[in-house]
Amino acid sequence: MARIHAIGSALVLGGAVLLPSVAADAHGIWFAQRAKQLAIIYGVGADDLEAVKRQPMLESIQAWDAALRPVAARLRTDGPVVVVDIDAKPALVSAVLPNGTWTKLPDGEFVKKGKDEVPGAKFAETTIKYAVTLQGAGVPRVPLIPAQLLQIVPVGAIPAKLGQPLTYRITFRGKPVAGAEVVNDMVNDPDATPRVTRTDGLVTLPVRNQGLNVIRAVLTRPSDRPAQFDRYEHTATLAFTLPHAPEE
Repeated sequence: MARIHAIGSALVLGGAVLLPSVAADAHGIWFAQRAKQLAIIYGVGADDLEAVKRQPMLESIQAWDAALRPVAARLRTDGPVVVVDIDAKPALVSAVLPNGTWTKLPDGEFVKKGKDEVPGAKFAETTIKYAVTLQGAGVPRVPLIPAQLLQIVPVGAIPAKLGQPLTYRITFRGKPVAGAEVVNDMVNDPDATPRVTRTDGLVTLPVRNQGLNVIRAVLTRPSDRPAQFDRYEHTATLAFTLPHAPEE
């Protein structure tokens, strides 16, 4: 669910709802290492917001090796963490979280209901979260993954050092998309001013960390059920890690 900034409530102009802009701190899911295991994190910035209670909603857990051959993958709860058990060493892993419909109350809080169920509702959105990670050297070319309706696809090889430029293509339903808001570091700088894609879906950013990098893209689309919610919010992440220098 996205937190909404700026105008605190939706405005009605000529019978139309003017929605708040996409928040800089939209929650998402991403992959990260926890105790030498690959885990799925739900949150934003440093907030780790209980992925375990959302595990039943996670779907389309997929993994591939470096030759893009499918590898069996499944989720497992390990204490407060959701980990991905994979039968062989993966190069590419993905997941989807259909996070449901959330309505903003007059006091600013959100409830997991349609706005038709909430008296005085400000606005409502249905949110879907997508995550892809490259593991190790990754794959020669990241393919389009059908389950990832919104996807961040690196164009070319991942640089070995931070600060070097990397171009990403943001796709929606398999095609480049304009209007996606892209943040270079969802974990360490979630409030950064986003870059907005044009019709080619491309954005070039410097690789930010000599370690874990989590890029985020957010795209909104109009509702097909306006009585229940005003828009869809799609949030995608791409995670990869640059190796640090060896210990001496």
